[in-house]
This record gives sequence, C-alpha cells and structure tokens, in this order.
Amino acid sequence: MLAVLLASPLPAPADSQPEAAASRQVLVMLRLPPQHYHPDAAYAGRYPNDSGRAARRRSAQELAQSHGLRLVDDWPMPVIGVDCFVMEQTGDAPLEPTVQALARDPRVMWAQTMQTFRGLDGGDPLYPVQPAAKYWHLNELHKASTGRNVRVAVIDSGIDGAHPDLAGQFQLRENFVDGSPDGAEAHGTAVAGIIAARAGNGVGIAGVAPDARVLALRACWPDGAGATRCNSFTLAKAINFAIMNGAHIVNLSLTGPPDQLLGALLDAAAARGMAVVGAVDPGRPDGGFPASWPGVIAVSATAGPLRAPGADIPTTAPGARWSFVSGPSYAAAHVSGLAALLTQLQPGASPAQLRRDILTAHTAAISTGASAQAGNIDACASIARITGACVCSCTSIAAMKVSTP
Repeated sequence: MLAVLLASPLPAPADSQPEAAASRQVLVMLRLPPQHYHPDAAYAGRYPNDSGRAARRRSAQELAQSHGLRLVDDWPMPVIGVDCFVMEQTGDAPLEPTVQALARDPRVMWAQTMQTFRGLDGGDPLYPVQPAAKYWHLNELHKASTGRNVRVAVIDSGIDGAHPDLAGQFQLRENFVDGSPDGAEAHGTAVAGIIAARAGNGVGIAGVAPDARVLALRACWPDGAGATRCNSFTLAKAINFAIMNGAHIVNLSLTGPPDQLLGALLDAAAARGMAVVGAVDPGRPDGGFPASWPGVIAVSATAGPLRAPGADIPTTAPGARWSFVSGPSYAAAHVSGLAALLTQLQPGASPAQLRRDILTAHTAAISTGASAQAGNIDACASIARITGACVCSCTSIAAMKVSTP
C-alpha cells in the first residue's frame, strides 16, 4: 500500500550538537607541508599513514593554549593546502578579539568563527503531480538522458537509503557530524528524491536524473524545531570529501553567511570542473551563501535569473513515505538533477558551460509552457541544444541554438 504524507516532512529529533558550543568555536587553518600524504579515491578525511599529523596536532595544541583555547578537532583538507583545526573558547569573553589575535599569529594562515547554516525549506503513482513531470517533460527528457553514472554529491542531512525510491541509488555515504549517527532525516531525503529517485519502479516519484549516482554526505542535522542546521566545519569536511571523490555536481540546498573556508573549497571544486548548485535565500539581498559565491549556479523558487519548481513538490520522506515540500532547497535540487542530465550528454563540460546550457523560457526560442509554478527553465530546449535532436514538442532544431545572457 502506498503511504503518502500530505504535509511537510515531520520534525526529526534534535541532534546532539548544540549551537551554543559552535558559537564559542574558531576554525584555525594551518598550512599543510608539500610532502603531505595525498589520498586516493577511498579517502574519507582521516590520515592513518600521515606521519606528520601528530607533530602538527602538537603545534596546534600549543597554539590553542597560547590563545586560551581548547583544541576540539581537526581535519586535513589537501585540496586547499590546509589543516583545519577546531578550537573552543572556554570562558564567556567576546570571541572576535581572539579570532583577530589568531589571524595575526604568524603560525596561522587564517582564522574564522564557526558559522551556522540552515536548509531552505519553505510507472510512478505520484509522477502526474510532479511539476517537473508536467513542465519539464521528464518522460521525454529521459529518452535523451537519465544522468547515467554522473556523481551528484548531496551535502545535507541524512538520507533514507532504505526508501523504495532511493534504495540502490547511492554510490557511497559518509557522516561528517561527529557524535550523531547517520540516519533517515527529512530534508536530505527530500532533496535526494527530487534529484535521483528511481524511475519506473511502480512507486512514488521519478527523480530528474534517476540514473545518477548519489554521494550521500551528511553534514547537517535537524534541530528540535525540525529545521535543518549545519556549520562551517561539517560542510567543509563534506565538500572536501566530494572533491577528493570525484563528484561531478555538488548540491547545497542551504544558506548562511559568507565563509572563507567554504569559499576556498568552492573555488577548488570549480577549478576541478565540478558544478556547484546553491539555493537562493529570498531573505538575503545577495541571495545568501553559497548561492552568492562566484561560479555557483544559484537557483530560486520564486524570483531571479534561474527559477525552478519549488512549491508543493512531491518527494521522498523517511520511513518509506512521500510528502509535499516547498522552498528554494527543492528548486536547487531540480537544477542539480538537470545538470546531471546535461553532464551525461557532455561529460567534459565546465561549470560555466553547464550554466550556459540551462536555457530559460525567455532565452529559448521555443517555450514549453513554463509558469510561475514551473519556474523559468526550459529543460527541453536545454537538452535539445546539446543533442541537436527534437525533444518534447519542439518543431525546429535550429531554434534551439540560442545563448543565455
């Protein structure tokens, strides 16, 4: 029997990481030596054969003590040449003077506060009610591309890997939230379903890219009110992992303040040809971070240059259920799926090329009926431009040879 939850995903239990602790923490970057161990594709962040790690940790311990801090954790990030140490202030004094003092210390590359981020909520029985099925013509798109073997890193809360629409869709999964077990959580499960739910299995929905391979990277957790929270350190570990494991696309359905460490990692991802998709925060004039970072494909549910379906979206929910969700998080997930379709068709495309290939209704010569609910992306024209073949209801291939602004 098909179980459908006709509501927003239910709140999950609060995670064990209190935000109060994060508000007293500092991220301190120390330079990694050139001879530092370079991991292979199995890398998960720790370095069992890194002989210099113990010495670097001793140096970090001395640094922490000299600034009145306690060393909490560390994570080598060779893609940007740093060892990231988490240090915590034990008293109630203002933290900013300590950060400034660390930044002046010649042993330190840079230091920053630990910042908080949040998710942006706002033959398949549910296929007919999927906006992407109606406006993006998924059945037609999937004749040209299904995202086969494209690796999409979903950096989010835990994803229900046993869900009937998600079972078998993961290439790997990792948990970067210390002290909290990986499990089925609402936000991550919903995002993953939109991107890569199985198609034609007789239940639920079809993902935009049903043959994509998901890297399920848990860097966020639900708080007591059901909101999804992340921080600079958990996100940095996950992005670093995605880079080291060859993700083609990174989905970041979250928002927060500008962050130097995360920005450096996003630059490293772009330099390696990875496309990063970020959700636009309607409450921030610049769209929030990471959507505002140069090179990120910024996606909105309501306004802006690139808009995708983000209201009343049916998707997967924990416990073999389905639910309707709304918000920019889910608009971004649609575009990550579309990027996977495009990547299958042109594997060597740069992030900038992918962004140019995502055509909108006002730039495509032929519109396929986009509406306020659908957003302004013409997925059919985007695919047709690459394949040179008729997709959906197109009548002229030449008309698809257009450019985005």
